[in-house]
Amino acid sequence: MISSKEIRLSFLEFFQNKQHTIVPSAPIVVKNDPTLMFTNAGMNQFKDYFLGNKRAPYNRAADTQKCLRVSGKHNDLEEVGVDHYHHTMFEMLGNWSFGDYFKREAIAWSWELLTEVYKIDKNKLYVTVFEGDAKEGLAFDQEAYDYWAKLIDPSRILKGNKKDNFWEMGDTGPCGPCSEIHVDMRDEAEKALVSGDQLVNKDHPEVIEIWNNVFMEFNRKADGSLEKLPAQHVDTGMGFERLTRVLQNKKSNYDTDIFQPLIKALEDISGKQYSGSDSKQDIAFRVISDHIRAVAFCIADGQLPSNTGAGYVIRRILRRALRYGYSYLGMREPFMFRLIPVLCKEFGNVFPEIEQQKDFIAKVIQEEGNTFLKTLSNGLERINTYLESDNKTIEGSVAFELYDTFGFPIDLTRLIASENGFEVDIEGFERSLHEQKERSRKDAKKETGDWQYLIDDDDEEFIGYDFLEANVKIARHRTIKVKDKLQYQLVFNITPFYAESGGQVGDTGTMTGIANGEVIEILDTQKENDLIIHFVDKLPTDNVQSFEVKVDAEKRALSANNHSATHLLHAALKQVLGNHVAQKGSLVNDEYLRFDFSHFSKLSEEEIEKIESIVNQKISDNIALDEKRLVPIKQAVEELGATALFGEKYGDLVRVITFDKAYSVELCGGTHVKSTGQIRRFKIRSESSVAAGVRRIEAITSVGADAYYKGIEQQLKDINDLLGDPKDVRAAIQKMSMERSELLKKIEQFELAKAGEVKQSLQSKIQKGSKFNFIIEHVNGLNADAIKTICFQLRNEQEKLFGVLLSKTDDKPMITVFATDDLMESINCSQVVRDLAKHIQGGGGGQPFFATAGGKLSEGLAAAEQAARQLV
Repeated sequence: MISSKEIRLSFLEFFQNKQHTIVPSAPIVVKNDPTLMFTNAGMNQFKDYFLGNKRAPYNRAADTQKCLRVSGKHNDLEEVGVDHYHHTMFEMLGNWSFGDYFKREAIAWSWELLTEVYKIDKNKLYVTVFEGDAKEGLAFDQEAYDYWAKLIDPSRILKGNKKDNFWEMGDTGPCGPCSEIHVDMRDEAEKALVSGDQLVNKDHPEVIEIWNNVFMEFNRKADGSLEKLPAQHVDTGMGFERLTRVLQNKKSNYDTDIFQPLIKALEDISGKQYSGSDSKQDIAFRVISDHIRAVAFCIADGQLPSNTGAGYVIRRILRRALRYGYSYLGMREPFMFRLIPVLCKEFGNVFPEIEQQKDFIAKVIQEEGNTFLKTLSNGLERINTYLESDNKTIEGSVAFELYDTFGFPIDLTRLIASENGFEVDIEGFERSLHEQKERSRKDAKKETGDWQYLIDDDDEEFIGYDFLEANVKIARHRTIKVKDKLQYQLVFNITPFYAESGGQVGDTGTMTGIANGEVIEILDTQKENDLIIHFVDKLPTDNVQSFEVKVDAEKRALSANNHSATHLLHAALKQVLGNHVAQKGSLVNDEYLRFDFSHFSKLSEEEIEKIESIVNQKISDNIALDEKRLVPIKQAVEELGATALFGEKYGDLVRVITFDKAYSVELCGGTHVKSTGQIRRFKIRSESSVAAGVRRIEAITSVGADAYYKGIEQQLKDINDLLGDPKDVRAAIQKMSMERSELLKKIEQFELAKAGEVKQSLQSKIQKGSKFNFIIEHVNGLNADAIKTICFQLRNEQEKLFGVLLSKTDDKPMITVFATDDLMESINCSQVVRDLAKHIQGGGGGQPFFATAGGKLSEGLAAAEQAARQLV
């Protein structure tokens, strides 16, 4: 049986022999593209070539690309693992032509590879071609049909509609007809009952698409119209997991050697067996073996789990896998990190970043598992409080809160509910889920107009390393509307403005019309792939004139100080903490710098002082910047020893920034000081944790550091004045602190004595009942700790006692409810205090024997007392 590794290698060798350049996979996490969070197709890294923003350095390319899909057609996250052939993370084998070959070669080579190299039976294959679309004015793809008719029986060539056979990058951009190749994996008996051509594109699990040839020849404009592209391109994609399933003759992708090592390792960890069925247990195996790949590769490419953006998606995927392990494999401890060595063994040779960061990836996943299991435990406590109510239906909004906040899948909520004789309002849950998706969709909605081209310009050159001013022309512009706010995006033929990337914020500044003197503020500079875009609030009245553009020099200089300081900091961290330190994110602006790095423990004060000292020494040394541009990346890394960051996509030629070749050498596209003395001084303001295994340092330099030390100096002066200008400030503060401690002790003794008196008074006011004793009283003047102490003393000293104490401290009302253990079968203090808290416009909770609530309405204490007496 051919192995998956051999299948991948054969694909790349085949196209290398067809004069294709084999390129590495782009990171799975997308940067500098506002339209994408993740690479979801093989063509993403070539988007600029298709859009005409950049010239391709080669006419033909091929690769295997890491992709991630969690939404869209067939890619709802909640369905992955339920079937046997859809995934979150997958490899896309692809070949591309940039204005070179077109339909004839693409079709012939795909057929040659599948039938002659991989030896797939021709009688198992069907192909589709675009049938045309009258509304769009698009004709039947006769050309593709004719090429296929020379290779395959015409009865196996099927016409596909626009939905299936016209591929579009998005709402706008390059697009064109496509031709899919499908394979029928059913046995002969099933084929005799229903012909395969009736099942193509019908979601049959064994009649599946394996390859799509897209023929890009149109551009979709913002108004919905189509225009011909100046050049024709080919974009193909073949799902590696599906192809392996076909070539290994398996009924499921999960039965191939891509997933089996992970599944067998999971069998060993869980003590459960995988049979390949549709049982919940087997779905759990598929979910976990799929999701560990997505999570691990995203972490390797620099995206950590978090509560926003791409990090939230990764956290959702990881928690879904953990939930399945918890619910159906009995995994009560973090376990997914134990699959990382298996993943490295299977994929480390083709994607080395996974092997190079295996310890870090495992640590992040382990800590995320610990955190989630605590969250899950909190969710179980929350659902138990709902199960105490008399209403036997868990409301849809409640089920959605458990899903959204605590990570409970709806089936787990239903299971717990049914075990306790409850039902779940599924319609209400679906409604809440739909409302959340609609809110997210509206928040993310952005309307972008078509580019209006003013001059032909193949390459919008960045000159900002050498110049802060320039005379420019507008090459193109368009409108963009976000949440009803209208802005304009401009592209200049040349620009000194640095576009946000590599953690450094984009430049701001001005543009002035040379002909009419009109001044417009440039609000921001961003990158869309490699296109530098300038944001303005209005268009020039004359947009064809030349403009003098100026970067805000002060902000740029301060940003450069902070960016160079991050390089010095990175090197110092390695020197003090060890070579395991790797950059995991950064933010550089004119006010401060933020640097995230891999390290598994809090930095000590001694370590922070040492790091600061090293950086400030390098600043004092006034090290000259050594900048090298257009260096071949292999030379930069292997000969110059430059540090390359995981998750960054570098071109063939890179820029190397060096501050003392024995100290700091990094690949970097940002702006920097000419010598380190310009930074003046460096001060770490904070050190904290941002994720498992990742620490964050925030620091200031130059002007920011000056202001910080000036503030400290002023604080010392103020303290000195408040103390009456003592000769020894430290001694004066120590004396004041000792006096304060003595006073606090006296206050505590006074409060204890008062609490004792209150307790004696309360004991005398206990009222006897036929079934239990009770006390309901106001106890003003005591703090919460003193009241709690009284309650616990009374619980220990009395029998069958139920109490409600009402108090007011600093005009804030509080209700405390307690009961002795012998009343636990009939009284739940937590429920009682929640009911009483409504009278003071508050809320609270606690345990069955002791609970408290705070509120806003002191006047409601009388009503709360009355309600307590009625309850008794």
